[in-house]
Amino acid sequence: MDGMTASTLASSEPAILNRRLPDPVRAVIFDMDGTLLDTEAEHRRTMAEAAAALGWPFSEALQLAMVGIHRDANQVMLAEHFGADFPLEQFYADSDLLFEAALEAAVPMRPGVEPTLARLASAGIPMAIATSTEAPHACRRLEKAGLLDYFDIVVTRNDVDRPKPHPEPYLLAARRLGVAVTDAVAVEDSYAGVRSAAAAGIATVMVPDLLPPTDAERGLVAAVLPSLHDLAALILDEPRE
Repeated sequence: MDGMTASTLASSEPAILNRRLPDPVRAVIFDMDGTLLDTEAEHRRTMAEAAAALGWPFSEALQLAMVGIHRDANQVMLAEHFGADFPLEQFYADSDLLFEAALEAAVPMRPGVEPTLARLASAGIPMAIATSTEAPHACRRLEKAGLLDYFDIVVTRNDVDRPKPHPEPYLLAARRLGVAVTDAVAVEDSYAGVRSAAAAGIATVMVPDLLPPTDAERGLVAAVLPSLHDLAALILDEPRE
């Protein structure tokens, strides 16, 4: 599976790697971009367009290295990659304008988002967001997508001192939900997000977007799913050993 792309994985059967999900699951904490919202590819496109317009073309490897990483770390990465002459502030100003314009008409969602959230909500399972996106952008995107009301808690980059891959975002989300980390499930698409949730002691389900799971991620998660369509069945229906 190391050679799989995310699209190949999406057509595969769910991979149950380690049956460590709590029984019962008392809360589910979701990442946002790339997990619920289909925005990572748009981030890549608009950043590449902004950089190219400034005369600094992005490689695909650099773009993928930035997936799931908060902006502070990405700024350091870009400065180290391009050097001191790279116009960092102008790049982010331009790419942000392009990205927000792309989302003006609608915020795209990953497959299976709405039925999955509706099913978990009908089962009475509290849900939260743990995202590296800053406020108020996170809540605005969730609201525009029609998803905000599903979540009891939204933890953004502004709420934590140490963002993903540090466990603080997931620890804070669980604390604000009032659940033990051992009773919750995290849902992630990125390597940094998987490391964050696993370090918090939360059983983690990976639903890959741009990056297929490596052996490192498979060693940390309870399951790798082709899409969110499989998540509710995994949490609500699967017999526990």
